[in-house]
Amino acid sequence: MARGKDIRDKITLESTAGTGVRYVTTKSRRNTPDRLVLRKYDRAARRHVDFKETR
Repeated sequence: MARGKDIRDKITLESTAGTGVRYVTTKSRRNTPDRLVLRKYDRAARRHVDFKETR
C-alpha cells in the first residue's frame, strides 16, 4: 500500500502553555479537515493543557 495515498496524516500537537512539549499522532483528513485541538497532559507544566496542531 502506498503511503502517499493514505487518508490518515501524521500531525504534531504542540502545547499552548509555551513549554515546547509536543505529541505526534495521526488524524483522518476526510473526517477532520480543520486543525485539531486536544486537551492532553503537559509533562513540563505538570497539568492538562490544550495542544494545537502545527503544520
